[in-house]
Amino acid sequence: FGTDAIVLPAGFRLAAFETTESTNDDARRLAQDATEDEIHVVWSRVQTRGRGRRQREWTSVAGNLYCSFLLRHHAPAARAPELGFVAGVAAAEAIESLVPDGSKIECKWPNDILIDGNKVAGILLETETTGEEVPWLIAGIGINVTSYPDNTRIPATSIREAGGTASVEQTLSALAGRFSDWLDIWRLNGFDPVREAWETRAAGFGQKASVDLGAQRVSGTFAGIDLSGALLLDTADGPRRITAGDVYFAPSASED
Repeated sequence: FGTDAIVLPAGFRLAAFETTESTNDDARRLAQDATEDEIHVVWSRVQTRGRGRRQREWTSVAGNLYCSFLLRHHAPAARAPELGFVAGVAAAEAIESLVPDGSKIECKWPNDILIDGNKVAGILLETETTGEEVPWLIAGIGINVTSYPDNTRIPATSIREAGGTASVEQTLSALAGRFSDWLDIWRLNGFDPVREAWETRAAGFGQKASVDLGAQRVSGTFAGIDLSGALLLDTADGPRRITAGDVYFAPSASED
């Protein structure tokens, strides 16, 4: 199908589908043959088995953006999670450019983007570890462009609902451009500028929060992220560093 309306940065290579099971799975298959000087962008108009964190289903109807960025990047395994924040800042800036001025665009730890408190995008980071390095990284990104699901764990919205008129193709072009810019910053200057940009947009910064760790729930004040991207929570028992979990802010933070 036509992809003429999509503008990608130099060095980005597009693989486009009408329908696929999962763009992250497609990117994983491409990883074995990709070269380090190319970034593959896998895009599909529909996914039949889209997923988010913890294997949660990601509703993937036509009209929204489902894409995955594949990097062949031999980075230390400890730095792999940083790419999720690179993608988060890029997605936030791309969405901000597509909605009316005055919309509040935030990054919610670890992988959501919000418009005025409602979820508009999510990121799924996947990789493979070889020794102490990762040979490739995949950042799967879903953005609600024209519609959004009802009855979700976090209230949802879309670019269209927020007053934007961008097409899926325009959204992908904006996202790829910002992803390229922030990827260059990350590669040249490390995680510090990415972390600073993410914290500037952090939802709930300084607010009471609770984090669902599966077996337990920890409450405290959200104090930002550390140099590895872990969430910092000031609890009654002292500072707590959290690497995985679901975050809830007041009034949800007080719910059982």
